[in-house]
Amino acid sequence: MVKAIVGANWGDEGKGKITDMLAEKSDMVIRFQGGANAGHTIINEYGRFALHSLPSGIFFPHITNIIGNGVALNIRSFTDEINALRERGVPEPKLVISERVQVVMPYHILFDAYEEERLAGKAFGSTKAGIAPFYSDKFAKIGFQVNELFDDELLKSRLKNVCAIKNTLLEHLYHKPLLDVEELFAEMTEQRRLIAPFIGNAAALVHEALKNGKEILLEGQLGTLKDTDFGIYPFVTSSNTLAGYGTIGAGIPPTEIKSVIAVTKAYSSAVGGGVFVSEMFDEEAETLRRLGGDKGEYGATTGRPRRVGWFDAVATDYGCRMQGATEAVLTAVDVLGYMDEIKVCVGYEIDGEVINEFPVTTKLGKAIPVYETLPGWNCDIRGVTDYKSLPQELKNYVDFIEAHIHTPINIVSTGPKREDIAVRK
Repeated sequence: MVKAIVGANWGDEGKGKITDMLAEKSDMVIRFQGGANAGHTIINEYGRFALHSLPSGIFFPHITNIIGNGVALNIRSFTDEINALRERGVPEPKLVISERVQVVMPYHILFDAYEEERLAGKAFGSTKAGIAPFYSDKFAKIGFQVNELFDDELLKSRLKNVCAIKNTLLEHLYHKPLLDVEELFAEMTEQRRLIAPFIGNAAALVHEALKNGKEILLEGQLGTLKDTDFGIYPFVTSSNTLAGYGTIGAGIPPTEIKSVIAVTKAYSSAVGGGVFVSEMFDEEAETLRRLGGDKGEYGATTGRPRRVGWFDAVATDYGCRMQGATEAVLTAVDVLGYMDEIKVCVGYEIDGEVINEFPVTTKLGKAIPVYETLPGWNCDIRGVTDYKSLPQELKNYVDFIEAHIHTPINIVSTGPKREDIAVRK
């Protein structure tokens, strides 16, 4: 059976913990899109980890972890992560990288930074991890599949072609130093040495697992509202963050995905630019940011302060629907324990009309949040695992959200640790 775990919102919902929790009963965990531009935070017996490239099943020795062909693979970042696990005593994982995965090249990272610099005040808030230039090259057919790194003649020939294109931009648009083919060739031959032990025919492994009835978990990065097609374009990532893309990014037939678990947070948070209708500001925002998560609301990859706001039922209902969610997980309810009252955005007022359907970006910029206010539980519930023993105000809050996102909430996360879980249904 294939399950997908995805984000219902802007990312940062706590998917890493949920994947880590559900991975224990899985045989295979597959990252199917995105790159090292975002992280999944996991806390377990080995410590606290922010995974950027590695699948969240990496801590279980019985799991085959796969980096699928839909991922933007930064080999240097991947190597650093693997080495960090080894240094902290994590057992060597079972890990296979698809021979069809494409590689984030050194110049992708440069171009990402150069473009943000060029855009200045109109920048998209990129993490400067090279993701947009990577996917641009992939679909322009000038990217590099990892298998191509192992053919010297092919590699050098393609690098010459790419450098001719890139150097024109560097000279005339960005006014930056030009790329050197020999330096790039030397770097990529070193990167292929680092990655060689992990490369394999992931597609064949996945289909063998399907044939044998294995439990497979698809792990997505970010969330619906960062999807390049259905998110808040252009303030999105450069890949598709929907569960449906898992069929492509992992090489799985679309008929095989039987369950989609959408993760959403008890309040909203986001990194990067774009309209954020229920956003908080000033001291109200800083208090929530400071108390949020395990170490506050700061990006697992960048360390940037996340934007925070009230739960947005309009955006989350849309997010769950576009993911095809069969169930939802509500995380970080413990964070709101200091509040006497809690607002939920239940509609958007646009040009005098209140709507409940998430609009396109051009209309989203006009949206004024419509709130309903619920009583808070005003106590510390971190780590509570018995749902029935939670305060009635909290259970009312969960019921209210479930009714507005039209997706059953079966699990409520009451803290950052793997075991901080209250099963509702």
